[in-house]
Amino acid sequence: MTDTSLTTVDVARLADLARRSHAVITGLQDPGGAYPASPTFSAYRGYAWLRDGAFTAEGISRYRDVDSADRFHDWVARVLGARAAEVAALRTATADGRDVPLAAMLPTRFTFDGANGSDPWWDFQTDGYGLWLWAVVAHARRHGVPLTRWLAGITVAVDYLVTFWDLPCYDWWEEHVEEQHVSTLGAIHAGLMAVVDAQVLDDARTIAATGAAHAARDRILLTGTTSGRAGDRGARHLAKWLGSDAVDASLLACVVPFGVLDPGSALAEATVDAVARDLEVDGGVHRFRADVFYGGGQWLLLACLLGWNRAVAGDREAALRNLLWVADRADAEGYLPEQVADHLLHPEHRAEWIERWGEVASPLLWSHGMFLILADELGLLPEGSDR
Repeated sequence: MTDTSLTTVDVARLADLARRSHAVITGLQDPGGAYPASPTFSAYRGYAWLRDGAFTAEGISRYRDVDSADRFHDWVARVLGARAAEVAALRTATADGRDVPLAAMLPTRFTFDGANGSDPWWDFQTDGYGLWLWAVVAHARRHGVPLTRWLAGITVAVDYLVTFWDLPCYDWWEEHVEEQHVSTLGAIHAGLMAVVDAQVLDDARTIAATGAAHAARDRILLTGTTSGRAGDRGARHLAKWLGSDAVDASLLACVVPFGVLDPGSALAEATVDAVARDLEVDGGVHRFRADVFYGGGQWLLLACLLGWNRAVAGDREAALRNLLWVADRADAEGYLPEQVADHLLHPEHRAEWIERWGEVASPLLWSHGMFLILADELGLLPEGSDR
């Protein structure tokens, strides 16, 4: 597929879905600025994630809705700024050699008013803090917004990450708290380097952030690669977690947008190829081979992430295939779900999740945000996308 094979109908349909994605995200944005994960899904309702929100805000920023993205970053900065004393106490306890329980760490999701929430969750995840730093810097640079507007939250996120970056924690999928996940280390590296490069930190934080970012990248390169499962003969690529031989689609982010690996490098190309080979079917992308969540379907946001990497690498044809696959999964209301039941990896597990939490989350704002990112990367956002 090339640009010439995109029909007028395709271009119009993609532009309409971009407008709809913007309307879904901004229509559901809380007055305080938070982007809900999904408005109706039982396990997500009433919460906003830093990880989901950072990618969603990036899509909105690329759509040129500066006000909506500003308000999300305002919300995060308030939420984190209010926890400055809490993070200082955690850092002091660590410096004194005291054990800090995981339950004392900052959460991965917040209620819209900035509270931690009262129901149990797989909360200790550091990737969202790095992701927000990356996203807020990207937004500020794109639209000329002074980054000092969010400095109160930025300094808390930096202090938190430079202290706890190397602790095992839950991954993007809220699993395997006992491991150090490569995509988590990549997010931390990207966020810390973004704020260091933006030159908004004081000297002490700049030195600490630079050291932690470099250490996270070094750890990835030292122990976060694999040549695959026993018997495989493929090129060396990034691994799901340190010491693993598995592939996870979240690894794509370590190339684009995190820049842990240069897109043209052999390790980057091998990582993208490994994800496509193991996890892509007909343009849709699974999370990982052992995924049993709702039977292990194909995730729209991951199809966009693969397409984003392909677009940056110059493979526009393949990137368009991912974008169109996502567009084909929009429902009659223009909602994009979290995943679809195409090519289930473990179909025997689907019913148990439906019984537990209901049907798959739809709309998922992260899916809509990623659609906007890939559409922008391919130059397919509608003209005048600034409302």
